[in-house]
Amino acid sequence: MPNVTVTTRTGTEVEIAATGHSLMETLRNGGIDEVLALCGGACACATCHVYVGAEFASGLPKMHADEDDLLESSSHRQENSRLSCQIPLAAIIDGMHVTIAPED
Repeated sequence: MPNVTVTTRTGTEVEIAATGHSLMETLRNGGIDEVLALCGGACACATCHVYVGAEFASGLPKMHADEDDLLESSSHRQENSRLSCQIPLAAIIDGMHVTIAPED
């Protein structure tokens, strides 16, 4: 099972085991309360916004238009921004590093 290193908004690094169907579920199952995921993973909000480590971003599934539109509404969007609900567990690479984006 792969592990994910998460940097919280306070700068704390936490290593958690990848569980569930998506990165968003992994974060929530791992006790990362900063990931609200209000839509439950339906790609209908941006409350699971994360920054993916550059070394892992290119290996993820391509971003769909809906995800791109939601991220466009964030004032904290960066080149490595993704919605964690759109990263399936199968795409999570052992050692992946993500940072929780600031809340909009």
